[in-house]
Amino acid sequence: MKQARHPEPAEMTLIDVMGALSDPIRVGLVRVLADGRERGWGELRAPVAKSTLSHHLRVLRDAGVTRTRQEGTRCFVELRRSDLDARFPGLLNAVLGAAHGDDVGSQVGLATDTIAT
Repeated sequence: MKQARHPEPAEMTLIDVMGALSDPIRVGLVRVLADGRERGWGELRAPVAKSTLSHHLRVLRDAGVTRTRQEGTRCFVELRRSDLDARFPGLLNAVLGAAHGDDVGSQVGLATDTIAT
């Protein structure tokens, strides 16, 4: 796999970031990554096929919302919070607050999450 390209903060556009955040699965991924920890792709759980999850992660990366790192055959992803906050102050907190309040993306989680019955 070739090295993924990540836009520099100055290259990030509001349209690209908002477009990336226009899907509930992608908002859910951002909610999961908002804890600041880097996560392996295999740790992420969403109600979509693996290929679709990969697509959503690529959209977030291409917009500059996340950073992807490859280590051998494993891929890791993290939220670029400091870059987003520097480029668009308050945007990420507003999106996360609204997503939490409206329960957007709650179907996305971690493999270690337990489902209440």
